[in-house]
Amino acid sequence: MNPNLLSELAAWWTAQGGWATTLLRVSLIALGAWLLVAALQRAIRAFRVRIAARLDDREAQKRAETLGRVFRYLVAVVVSLIAGMLILGELGVSVAPILGAAGVVGLAVGFGAQSLVKDYFTGFFLLLENQIRQGDVVKLGDHGGLVESVTLRHVQLRDYDGNVHFVPNGQITTVINMSREFAQAVVDVGVAYREDVDEVIAVMREAGAALQADADFAPRILAELEIAGVEAWGDSAVTIRCRFKVQPLEQWTVKREFLKRLKKAFDERGIEIPFPHLTVYAGQDKSGMAPTLPLRLVRAAAAGAET
Repeated sequence: MNPNLLSELAAWWTAQGGWATTLLRVSLIALGAWLLVAALQRAIRAFRVRIAARLDDREAQKRAETLGRVFRYLVAVVVSLIAGMLILGELGVSVAPILGAAGVVGLAVGFGAQSLVKDYFTGFFLLLENQIRQGDVVKLGDHGGLVESVTLRHVQLRDYDGNVHFVPNGQITTVINMSREFAQAVVDVGVAYREDVDEVIAVMREAGAALQADADFAPRILAELEIAGVEAWGDSAVTIRCRFKVQPLEQWTVKREFLKRLKKAFDERGIEIPFPHLTVYAGQDKSGMAPTLPLRLVRAAAAGAET
């Protein structure tokens, strides 16, 4: 037999064996990556179920589910990228130029979509730190309202007028949450300067006790009325500040009902709720007598005060 033919057959067989070995390695890498992703995602899902079983709050369970979905996605992306680079290495493709090109492309995309990336990072930490939950009443910068949904991209709010606000997470710098654990219904009450402050405070305590004894409002109020005292001297009123410790989101309902009852109590006791007054002074002549102010000037002054 021709020796050259034997050498060619040997070279061909070696080449085929090399391709078979490469194909086998590629298959093992792909299979291993698939098994690893499945195992890690199953572990994350099991951990999320175990955590959610210990939570009584439905919204906390939703937050755990959202975080679990994010982690499963990250695991799939990271493992797939590593497996892809290993497979390219087995096929003889140099990974370094690809990584360099990917770095340049990633840098360009990063500059173009940095606001989007910021939204996702901020949304992730909003969920992780439990700053906002569905059903909360919050204020996010110039936007406020009831939280209808929280995603990695934005927070959806509905205000009192029914308008829906979509606030990108990247624009959220501060979160004011008005619906955690308890709230304070702060009320500023103005009375005329002639009124006895101690008597006014006593009437306020009576109205507060009656409100707390009401069967409809007792579950909403967590503590007795707390009166801070005289808050300010206004142009026409003495302001007295008080507050109720109430259930979350009940501060506005309790405040409105307390003001309604306090108005009735003030009317029964003859306590004046002040309003702006206008005193017209005509001046004096050299004898010290004040001349009578013409009626037309009185009417003109009154008309000016109304406007």
